[in-house]
Amino acid sequence: MSSLVPGGWSKNTINECCEILDSQRVPVNSEERAKRKGDYPYYGANGVQGYIDDYIFEGDAILLAEDGGNFDQYADRPIAQWVTGKFWVNNHAHILRAKDNATDKWIFYSLVHKNILKNINGGTRAKLNQSDLKEIEILLSPLPEQKKIVSILTSVDEVIENTQKQIDKLQDLKKATMNELLTKGIGHTEFKDSELGRIPKSWEVKTLMQFSAEEKNTFVNGPFGSDLLSSEMQDSGIPVIYVQDISEGKYLRKTSRFVTETKADALIACNTFNGDIIVQKVGDPPAGAALFIAEDRAIVTQDVIRIRVASDVQAGFVTYLLNSHWAEKEVRKIAIEGTRTRVSLTEYKQIKLPKPPMEEQVKIASMLSSIDDMIQIKQKRVLHKKSLKKSLMQDLLTGKLRVTVN
Repeated sequence: MSSLVPGGWSKNTINECCEILDSQRVPVNSEERAKRKGDYPYYGANGVQGYIDDYIFEGDAILLAEDGGNFDQYADRPIAQWVTGKFWVNNHAHILRAKDNATDKWIFYSLVHKNILKNINGGTRAKLNQSDLKEIEILLSPLPEQKKIVSILTSVDEVIENTQKQIDKLQDLKKATMNELLTKGIGHTEFKDSELGRIPKSWEVKTLMQFSAEEKNTFVNGPFGSDLLSSEMQDSGIPVIYVQDISEGKYLRKTSRFVTETKADALIACNTFNGDIIVQKVGDPPAGAALFIAEDRAIVTQDVIRIRVASDVQAGFVTYLLNSHWAEKEVRKIAIEGTRTRVSLTEYKQIKLPKPPMEEQVKIASMLSSIDDMIQIKQKRVLHKKSLKKSLMQDLLTGKLRVTVN
């Protein structure tokens, strides 16, 4: 046995430590599933594909994608699924259960972020054949140690899951609060009919263009291909924001593309600064989702719109407004359907939205921002726990860090 295997541990193939239940899988096409809607999850390669009226498996199991899995992204995305209860599985996922020398959760944790690229067959759609599945190696510790390690990792998972549930509840609260505040405002008793529907009497209806500053180039999208080349990108400098760097108007992912300050100066009309708003011009969905920029200078690209607001408008408020049901309805009217939904900059500037007095804008933005702050705190906690879990898995599942079993 290799010196890399801890004392008392062993290397085993999937075939040696798992039952492979692929012969029991039953694929059901989407047309038939539409006629058989029910309460039981129908699993495919990477998760639930829908719900069906019957089940073919019951209990705990591990699903490992047969084709279409996240094999080349194993470090950041799961390649295995933990399933429990009553469920159905199609023929795009292998189904595994541990034999007597292992526990199901140990197998799951050992596989979920495992590099199995050497076992994958190439082609237009990466595939893990059953013969190659059987040869995947897993380290097994003695059962008592397995159970203790699984207990530690499961406890971290429970904290992550519970915190995510709190985030989901806060997201629901934010949605309900946005709907209330952006429809009825704060403390209003008198309302009026408008082209948008009932709004507080002191509110106005304005085009989005009327929310923006009057100076030149306050409402722009980024440069097109020849003005910003991939060869001009570097590892540091002024960040470049692409549409994929925006997540549904909620946050800006950390970009890895930058240009020099000289290049940014040449594209000054497409620069963003603290207090600007950026908007997804293209989405699947939501085109039109907005994000408030409270960071250093950056550059928007052609599928991103930058808005610089007027002095009688609070940027944070406009950001919430652009992510509200008001904006969603307006964008739906002008959306250009295709592979991805798209909005025209010219038409987007003319969507109509309610405009409260400045003082009320500030209060509404502050109330919604306080919920966002709570969400962000919990999201950071989830990220911290996921990082901790990743480190623990690397140490505990390899025997680098041993546990005491009573």
